[in-house]
Amino acid sequence: MAQKPSIPKGTRDFIPAEMTKRRYIFDTIRSVFTLFGYHAIETPAMETLDTLMGKYGEEGDRLIFKILNSGEFQQKISAENLSHNSSQQLAAKLCEKALRYDLTVPFARFVVQHRNDIQFPFKRYQIQPVWRADRPQKGRYREFYQCDADIIGSDSLINEIELVQIIDSVFTLFDIPITIKINNRKILSGIAEIIGEPEKIVDITIAIDKLDKIGLENVQKELASKGLTEEAINKLNPILSLSGNYTEKIHTLSQLLDASEIGKKGIEETEYIFSSLSHLSISADVELDISLARGLNYYTGAIFEVKSQTVAIGSICGGGRYDNLTGVFGMPDISGVGISFGADRIYDVLNQLDKYPQEITQTTRILFVNFGEQESQKALQYMQSVRKQNIACELYPDNAKMKKQMKYAHDKDIPFVAIIGEDELRSENITLKNMSTGEQTSHTINSLCTEIK
Repeated sequence: MAQKPSIPKGTRDFIPAEMTKRRYIFDTIRSVFTLFGYHAIETPAMETLDTLMGKYGEEGDRLIFKILNSGEFQQKISAENLSHNSSQQLAAKLCEKALRYDLTVPFARFVVQHRNDIQFPFKRYQIQPVWRADRPQKGRYREFYQCDADIIGSDSLINEIELVQIIDSVFTLFDIPITIKINNRKILSGIAEIIGEPEKIVDITIAIDKLDKIGLENVQKELASKGLTEEAINKLNPILSLSGNYTEKIHTLSQLLDASEIGKKGIEETEYIFSSLSHLSISADVELDISLARGLNYYTGAIFEVKSQTVAIGSICGGGRYDNLTGVFGMPDISGVGISFGADRIYDVLNQLDKYPQEITQTTRILFVNFGEQESQKALQYMQSVRKQNIACELYPDNAKMKKQMKYAHDKDIPFVAIIGEDELRSENITLKNMSTGEQTSHTINSLCTEIK
């Protein structure tokens, strides 16, 4: 007996009804990106391994899917290599390419490679899949789509404010109540400085980014394992436990970071963003979260994370400012800022809340019944006129029993059925059945289109 086929863990198939919902998500996000003046690009699913490695931190590098070189790739590997090399060193010998981990690093590579073809500041959006060799769990997949918007070539904090507006606009259209959490990596660098561990900033940010998931005690243990002294951890604790509203938090931080220039710069940027947002109409809750760190190494300024208020799931959008990501590709001092919507998690949230508009599940609006050769030929002629009116329609392909054809329309949630029998052929009319009410009316092809619209 043939083995039942399967797909890799952490990936999913989507049936047509699910694809309709996903297309609604992508189209909604795309419409907002376009409204704010962003333009679409695409990059390959594969990048060179050198392009990706070293951009996401040690943990991120481990989650990159490497692609084996084609041909006799193993000939370059000796038995000594196999016995002594680490997995990362071995991968470098066996693999020259990898599946993209996110869309931001490939975008930085794109900007450098096409610097003479684009105008700065450059506003781009990109909706494509990414891959991570992560442990699959609820809301975490190995293959998933990101919907990114970035503006590069500008230091202005107006860009951060615009991105918050984009986030708010998208989730308002989805009718998902959200909280937008904001922090600044300069504040985190200032904190590392005042506790006496400035060189441990990466370890500190990676650890405190897990605060919500593993709790304060486990974060303390992880920091200790990374070599932070007990004194430094004790100094950090009250900062991680900071509570109160925005005004109270920023006042406390201003006092704590008074001796840190980079920390004060982070506070200044944060105050500007919150002050500007206070003058705009924002539906989402916006809060300052000092524990927000965003584990990616390339962030240098404001960082964002979005959580659903009604569904327990991870971040559904995130992003931040990166000041020199293009520098590693030979184009230094080009600042950018961007956000990424997690389409797959948004899909799960919308499913759980059942927030999809009813009309998006209806693709075909009219099914023409097939009563035989002459009737189906007439239907094909009518359907040309219907489609010219931008109304989706289809003809049942077989001369099957009426009950079977009506069941097909019901199962596909097609709202109208067009009937062309002997009487309709003689009168050159069409009988239109409303599937929800059962009412049947007679129409010319023009009045039928008007009725459907």
